[in-house]
Amino acid sequence: MSVHNSQAKTILILAANPEGTARLRLDREVRDISESLRRSQHRTQFVLEQRWAVRSEDMQRAILEITPQIVHFSGHGSGDEGLILEDESGNPKWVDGNALASLFQLVADRVECVILNACYSEIQAKAILKHIPYLIGMNSAIGDGAALKFSCGFYDALGTGHDIEFAYKWGCTSIGMAGLHEHLAPVLLKNPQQIAPLRKTGLQPNPSNSWERQQIEKDRVALQQEYEVLGERMRRLNQASAIETDVTVRFKYEQIVQQDQLKRDRILQQLQEIDRKLQS
Repeated sequence: MSVHNSQAKTILILAANPEGTARLRLDREVRDISESLRRSQHRTQFVLEQRWAVRSEDMQRAILEITPQIVHFSGHGSGDEGLILEDESGNPKWVDGNALASLFQLVADRVECVILNACYSEIQAKAILKHIPYLIGMNSAIGDGAALKFSCGFYDALGTGHDIEFAYKWGCTSIGMAGLHEHLAPVLLKNPQQIAPLRKTGLQPNPSNSWERQQIEKDRVALQQEYEVLGERMRRLNQASAIETDVTVRFKYEQIVQQDQLKRDRILQQLQEIDRKLQS
C-alpha cells in the first residue's frame, strides 16, 4: 500500500517458512491482508510493509527501520522452543520468548499490537505481553486455512474502523463461518498498564458503541452455549469411561475430557473478560 499520511498506522508483516518445515500459503495470506486493507473504508489510515524469508537480524532491522505500530508474524511456532525463523542457509532457526521480549521491550513506545499467527505461539505472546498493549497468539496448532481466515477477518474489521479487540473476535468468527473448528485457537492477551496511555486512535476498545455492545453480548451468548455443550459432552464421556472395559478406549475418552476441560477454562476466561467489559 503506497498511501502515506502522518496519522497512518504501519503494519509490518514478517514471514518465514524455512526449508524442512511444512509449506504454508504465506503469499496468499499477505495478499489477502493487503486486499482487505486496500478495499477498506479507512485504507488511507494504514501502511503495509512486508519482509520475507525472515532471519532474526531481518526482524530486528525491519522493526528498527520501519517503526511499525502493528507487527504480524506468519509462519511456524513450536511452543517453548519459540518461533521458527530462518538461518543464513534458509534452514529453521528458533527464537524463544525471552529473546522476543527483549526485542519488543526496546520498541515498547511505538508498537501497539503483535500478532503471532503461528502454532503454539501463545507462550511467546505471554513473554512479550509485559511490554506491548495487545498480543495475539495461538494456544494450539492451527491449520493453514484457519490462519488465513483469521488474518482476513482481523484486517477486514480493522480496516473498517474497529478496534483490536473487535477485530480479534471478527477474525475468530471468520474461522467458524468457514466451517473450521479452530476458532478458539487465537488468544487475545492485553496489558492494561500499556493500554491506558494509548491515545484514542481507533485501535482502542469502545464498548460504549451500542452496535458493538450488541455484538459483544452475542459473543457472550455463543461462548456460554459452547461452554455448556462441552460440559455435557464431558459428563457423558466420564460416564462412558466409568463402564468401559477397553483400556485404549477409556484412555481416549480421558484425553478428550482433558482437552474439553482446557477449552472450558479458556471460554470461562473469555466470559469473565466480556462481563468486565460490559460492566465498564
